Amino acid sequence: MWRALQSSEPNMTMLEARSSTHTKKAALAAPAKSTKTKLRAQPRPAPAANRAETREEQQEARVTKHDRVLTLLSQRSGTTIPEMMEATGWQQHSVRGFLAGTVKKKLGFTLTSAKSEGELRRYRIETTRGR
Repeated sequence: MWRALQSSEPNMTMLEARSSTHTKKAALAAPAKSTKTKLRAQPRPAPAANRAETREEQQEARVTKHDRVLTLLSQRSGTTIPEMMEATGWQQHSVRGFLAGTVKKKLGFTLTSAKSEGELRRYRIETTRGR
């Protein structure tokens, strides 16, 4: 390496050769840093008051799959597993898991089922009525 430097640059010392290599690398790296800062520039978010109103409106308008199933279960006639599958897009084992895990255990509702001859089993939530 020393010989290569001596032959190409006869008056350059080893220290000067190292510093010139370092400056060349720094010059090549500089444009990459400036492009990153351009990519980070994003518009400012809306004020907090506007965001809170938007969130509340979204939550009021949003009907979750859980809400759909609970509405079906609250009907006087109840609902069947295929009806719940259609309302949510869930598979049968997911509906059964929701009934056992969420409706019975987490929410603590009394879940009853009844089957008439020739019909599918119907599930419903026992609701307590006020006086």
